[in-house]
Amino acid sequence: MKLSLGFSPCPNDTFIFDAMIHQKIDTEGLSFEVIFDDVETLNQKAFRAELDITKLSYHAYAYLTEKYVLLHAGSALGFGVGPLLICNNEDYISTDSLASLRPQTSGIRPQTSDLRPQTSDIRPQTSDFRHQTSDLRHQTSDLKSQTSDPSIGIPGKYTTANFLLSLALPEAKNKIEMKFFEIESALLNHQIDMGVIIHENRFTYQEKGLKKIIDLGEFWENLTKGPIPLGGIMIKRDLPEEIKQKVNRIIRRSVEYAFDHPESGMDFICSLSQEMSLEVIKKHIDLYVNKFSIDLGEAGRKAVETFFKEAHKAGIIPETKQNLFL
Repeated sequence: MKLSLGFSPCPNDTFIFDAMIHQKIDTEGLSFEVIFDDVETLNQKAFRAELDITKLSYHAYAYLTEKYVLLHAGSALGFGVGPLLICNNEDYISTDSLASLRPQTSGIRPQTSDLRPQTSDIRPQTSDFRHQTSDLRHQTSDLKSQTSDPSIGIPGKYTTANFLLSLALPEAKNKIEMKFFEIESALLNHQIDMGVIIHENRFTYQEKGLKKIIDLGEFWENLTKGPIPLGGIMIKRDLPEEIKQKVNRIIRRSVEYAFDHPESGMDFICSLSQEMSLEVIKKHIDLYVNKFSIDLGEAGRKAVETFFKEAHKAGIIPETKQNLFL
């Protein structure tokens, strides 16, 4: 049986899927037609139900739970992996309303090497969450007046990056959708005032003279004490249960193979990442692929549930009635 499979050409995805699509592991009789696209294009394909299996932003998944279900393997979650709001003009950093939005560090931040936090650690105190979000809304009420309604480049309406921006800066409405890899250039060419960057741009923006305003991942971590859910691997709900379980096993097997043989797929990974140095590629993989990619586990599932609960409370996504997990 052949299934269509969509994922991005970014190193974290190609690292995860290399063994699976190149038959380095047992695929239990399944084969895959691979479609490479950026995450927002994959989101849009999922809205049209074009793919049997696909990488999907958790934000987009909120609108697609009737069509797709989340697999336990292949997700991108973690600490210190969230999108960044950056600019090319230090005036935005010094603006009082923006400076006050920077996450305040309290207590000891989780170590990125400890990717299996205790379940209790990721349960947010709901009252604290509402209080902090209320403070953020109050602090940003004059954002437009102080910054002349700055334009913000985002990597797609349904990306998790845009969800976090909406949560942290609810008064920021002048958003411009573009490919994630276009945002740095747009800032450098003064086509936008700010931009939300994801993926490997975390490693390149500073060398181009761009400045960080807010780490949106840290903002989420401070509110929830848990990892940020970025994207997951979804499969069509109407496929037979046997096939869905089989695909989940295969993806887990592929991730485990990649961890055990990290150089095995490097030629393939590099062939789709021609703009990146090998050093950046390896940093990218180290940042986004971890134990949650093998299996969400209880901590990962709690983080996803928290994401959906708080996004719904903030009015960013509709209420979800379907079971989120396979």
